[in-house]
Amino acid sequence: MEDANAEVLRRIYGAAVAAASPALCVPPHLPKPGPGRNIVIGAGKAAAAMAAAVETAWEGSRFEGVVVTRYGHTVPTRKIRVLEAAHPVPDAASEAAAREILAAVAGLCSEDQVVALISGGASSLLALPALGLTLQDKIAANQALLASGAPIATMNRIRKALSAIKGGRLAAACAPARLVTLAISDVPGDDPAIIGSGPTWQAGADYRLIATPASALQAAAREAGIEAVILGDALEGEATTLGRQHAMLAKLATGPKLLLSGGETTVTLSAFKPGHGGRNMEYLLSLALALEGAGHIWALAADSDGIDGTDDAAGAIIGPDTLARARALGLDGARFLAAHDSYSFFAALGDLVITGPTLTNVNDIRAILIR
Repeated sequence: MEDANAEVLRRIYGAAVAAASPALCVPPHLPKPGPGRNIVIGAGKAAAAMAAAVETAWEGSRFEGVVVTRYGHTVPTRKIRVLEAAHPVPDAASEAAAREILAAVAGLCSEDQVVALISGGASSLLALPALGLTLQDKIAANQALLASGAPIATMNRIRKALSAIKGGRLAAACAPARLVTLAISDVPGDDPAIIGSGPTWQAGADYRLIATPASALQAAAREAGIEAVILGDALEGEATTLGRQHAMLAKLATGPKLLLSGGETTVTLSAFKPGHGGRNMEYLLSLALALEGAGHIWALAADSDGIDGTDDAAGAIIGPDTLARARALGLDGARFLAAHDSYSFFAALGDLVITGPTLTNVNDIRAILIR
């Protein structure tokens, strides 16, 4: 979709993502290098970009380290090794990365310092099975959880129970060194025990939230230039249900106004093989159907990491003519929604939002523009 209102939405989304850029949010929260060894570890979709920001801030200091990020989310670094592994379902590289990170913090003393860089995606990227389990057990559990429609907090509690590194176990391995965690939150409520399944969280931890869904939405609101209402930064539930609820709110609102929201919805898959599309595109297609072509409403929904689900799009955009253009192409939006095939619907219309990896992750950005 190419019109002025669509471009406004793209700019608003860009402002939200930029506010969570590791280059911007890591340096103000980074501790000074300690007198002993300085070890940098990390996991998540933003881990490589966060590591690069540490290297810039600590230029001239002595440090080393290793982080793991999703395939395709790496950036060049000089001192900190960047590993890649699978997301959202772990693979053998996920287990190997977990073992390397544990090895990097072995044998430290009280004069040493560990800086842990944690962001969304760490649950899959650090996959070390608990005693008595195998990697295949964890893969099967992850696949079942992803199809279940369970909230992210529930999924991560289960993942911690199956892991030998999550739930504070990595923090314990760093002792007696000083441990400082810098975290970019992608979970509703910003609970450090849930972010990445809490590998470095324990009572009394030096845990610093450096970017959150709320801060991203606030940046989007500042960019809007019109009245902006933040409906919440921790909205959950079925994507289709939230889409219908937001359509009702948008129809009742008077413009010009921007309705913003964040959080992480879910998509409960049917037994049959679904099509393509993540929770943002599913939300947006549900929203479009409920709006029924309302002539004064545009909307964007996209994942801040640049990937909604497993395809190459961050999300999509709708406008007053979305359903009419679809009908002209012989596309039945309701059938695509029922088949969980929102990606194919928006791809046919040319309305996908494709950014590539953004190298950060503060969860979903949803914006409804009312004129």
